Amino acid sequence: MPTSRLYDSDFYAWAEEQAALLRAGKLAQADIEHIAQEIESMGTTEKRELASRLKALTVHLLKWRFQPLKRSASWEVSITVQRHELADHLEDNPSLKPLIGPMVAKAYGDAVLGAMLETGLPKSAFPDACPWSFAEMMAEDFWPSAI
Repeated sequence: MPTSRLYDSDFYAWAEEQAALLRAGKLAQADIEHIAQEIESMGTTEKRELASRLKALTVHLLKWRFQPLKRSASWEVSITVQRHELADHLEDNPSLKPLIGPMVAKAYGDAVLGAMLETGLPKSAFPDACPWSFAEMMAEDFWPSAI
């Protein structure tokens, strides 16, 4: 079965075959177009992971700030875990660091929606833009004060 048809019918078998071809140096037989497509897809996945973790951290920080009476140990753990996961992800993918600014801005918009859902507060209760820098959000000793 040609590798391009195998790609469509049995991705795992295709991936194993392509890895073997690359390791053997048989580039002419490798499905270069699909390999390139999969590598690009892996990069997109890493970028989405960063955005997802930024959103999760920001939702928790918003809840912490805007619902001080509901603060709990589980919120504190969630914030700490997201900080650690973000740091690990950026350590594994340092080329994502230049994207943090725009990604924080985008994640903030999504985080406000999540915080609205979880807190029951209206959108107008939250600032229009993220009130914290990425460095603040990541600082282990940063816990946003109530307004």
